[in-house]
Amino acid sequence: MLRQIEGSRAVAETVALCRPEVVCAYPISPQTHIIEAVGVMVKEGRLSPCEFINVESEFAAMSVAIGASATGARAYTATASQGLLYMMEAVYNAAGLGLPIVMTLANRAIGAPINIWNDHSDAMAVRDSGWIQLFAETNQEAADLHVQAFRLAEELSVPVMVCMDGFILTHAVEGVDLLDQETVDAFLPPYDPRQMLDPEHPVSIGAMVGPEAFEEVRYLAHLRQLDALHRIPAIADEFEAATGRRSGGLVSSYRTEDADTIVVALGSVLGTIKDAVDVRREEGDRIGVVGITSFRPFPSVAVRRALNDASQVIVLEKAFSIGHGGVLATDVAMALQGTDCVLRNVIAGLGGRAITRSSLEELFATAAKGELGALLFLDLNTDVVDREIERMTAVRRSGPSAENVLRDLGLPREVGRAS
Repeated sequence: MLRQIEGSRAVAETVALCRPEVVCAYPISPQTHIIEAVGVMVKEGRLSPCEFINVESEFAAMSVAIGASATGARAYTATASQGLLYMMEAVYNAAGLGLPIVMTLANRAIGAPINIWNDHSDAMAVRDSGWIQLFAETNQEAADLHVQAFRLAEELSVPVMVCMDGFILTHAVEGVDLLDQETVDAFLPPYDPRQMLDPEHPVSIGAMVGPEAFEEVRYLAHLRQLDALHRIPAIADEFEAATGRRSGGLVSSYRTEDADTIVVALGSVLGTIKDAVDVRREEGDRIGVVGITSFRPFPSVAVRRALNDASQVIVLEKAFSIGHGGVLATDVAMALQGTDCVLRNVIAGLGGRAITRSSLEELFATAAKGELGALLFLDLNTDVVDREIERMTAVRRSGPSAENVLRDLGLPREVGRAS
């Protein structure tokens, strides 16, 4: 049923349709609305049987999810930013134990300085943990991906993280076609765990593993991720057959058939990129877009196939590895090894900075002229950066850069602290 609904609420109602038996989370913006809505449904009996567990921290939230999943319950949680970092040890444990937990990650920047707005730094920080990471472009896709995530997690016995842009999606109200219970039940069978703690059949889960076996155990986890490269598109196909709409999969393409330049990105920014591409197409540029839904496992073959005919690839991403460059760009570069394609990396939208269509149109026009450098920070205020570099060079105790930049921009330092 099509409804005008907040993204967080759409995800919460979709998660409830998946019949989780244990839900636990600690509030942190911008995921709080999701877990609040689920909690209300549990309290009112609309989601039953389900135990909603209030915990004292994000680490406790993931620990409870691990315990619940290990005893055979369908488990769900949600987090963002510093909350994800706080549960980091348990995040790795969930993957290492092969527990099919589903978690919503409402993507948000990581401090310091403190910032509550959207970028992809949090997801990138745990990209090697062993969780499958699926990125949603729209709220419709965010809702649909959760149904597919439970199916994927339980078929392969791996945890799945559905990433949706904080505030841009979580707090946006738009039309979302929510599924009915009958459709979800037909698509998502009851949870049948591959492993569980059972007093009648005692086993150990999470035993100590020494050097003689650790590499093999990690390799098996790697094989499950590779298996996901086949299961993700297959599940997306089944979802399309059941619902009549396409959501998920490994990658998606837009106007790439004859494109010389292709832009690659994750998440909600794809919508703005497509608008800018439409404008450049009218100007005669042969440019297209490839959106990556499955960031982990990374679909190297699908990416290479989607970009194979391009002479220039622009990877635009909302996170980067300090001292190196883009994270997504590194993966794309590996997929393109041996080709003649020129790769350009653009860092944009850090800490929630708006990525405007006008900035993208200018960026793509520059790229069409062959004048784009290897690494660019979109809309970077170089005057402010140069001023701080001069200050740091001239004065040993130049003070914290964040405070100095706010002052140079004419913003009171109290605003910086409050944010």
